[in-house]
Amino acid sequence: MTSIQADPADHAHDHGHDDHGHGHDPHLAHHFESMEQQFDSGKLGMWLFLATEVLFFGGLFAAYVVLRARNPEVFSYASHYLDTMMGGINTCVLIASSLTMALAVRYAQTGKKWPLVFCLWLTMGGAVGFLVIKYFEYTHKFHENLVWGTGFYDPVDEQQATDLAQVEALLVDPILAAKQEENAAAARAESMSSLVNRPEEAASSVATAALGPAGLAGPIAAEQAAIEEADTHDAGAGHGMQHLSDPEMPVNTHLFFAIYFCMTGLHGIHVIIGMGVIGWLIWRAQRGEFGPKYFTPVDLGGLYWHIVDLIWIFLFPLFYLIH
Repeated sequence: MTSIQADPADHAHDHGHDDHGHGHDPHLAHHFESMEQQFDSGKLGMWLFLATEVLFFGGLFAAYVVLRARNPEVFSYASHYLDTMMGGINTCVLIASSLTMALAVRYAQTGKKWPLVFCLWLTMGGAVGFLVIKYFEYTHKFHENLVWGTGFYDPVDEQQATDLAQVEALLVDPILAAKQEENAAAARAESMSSLVNRPEEAASSVATAALGPAGLAGPIAAEQAAIEEADTHDAGAGHGMQHLSDPEMPVNTHLFFAIYFCMTGLHGIHVIIGMGVIGWLIWRAQRGEFGPKYFTPVDLGGLYWHIVDLIWIFLFPLFYLIH
């Protein structure tokens, strides 16, 4: 019986081919020894990042507690201006998006490409729906002047804003400013020439009283002031200032809307960031990059989306439900 011994060079060549052709995963970074180590490291890093997010929003929740403890009547009163129906719909939308994100992670683990893509698109739709509803909420608040700061009590007058814009335009455009000054000088010159032609008017620089003596002008002036006050009140009511006429409105009501816009606005920014992450996952999933051996980005993206949803689950009752 004869035996055939393999060539050592061929054996070495085959061993090298196994190491570089079959033993190395293209998704494995060079500083990790195995895919399991890379997955565990990535997940630990994501949990540490989410811990910083909890600390970040934790400070805002602490501010909410302090403001509410010092102004309980403000939060009890102002919370009625929020639309509980819209807030509840948004809560359902985010919870549903968490479900579709969890299913996406599962389909990535089992290597089901198109169910994965479909669930990611559903999650993206939930994020878009949340922001659309939030847009309508914010628009209504701005229209009713339910904002933060002194603008809650004293909104910017539209005519004043227009005049200010014209002044700024003159400052920016020196040619236009010089032309305006030239026109004003011509008008003054024409006015002086008319005075010279009419010496009886040039004899005195004091204008003739338009409303007669003070004893007669007083009632007329008071009547005119009442009309202007009524016009101002009507204009304010037309621009969403009805809440200021409520005698039961407590002092510092604007503090509620300050913390409301701060916390919900920052949460909305996190939703937009999550949409960017989901879009990136969709792009990679459509290329077939995820499967049973590599699904780390989907898993980590899901963790981020779940924490965004969890924060809203706390925001909704604190602002919309607790009176």
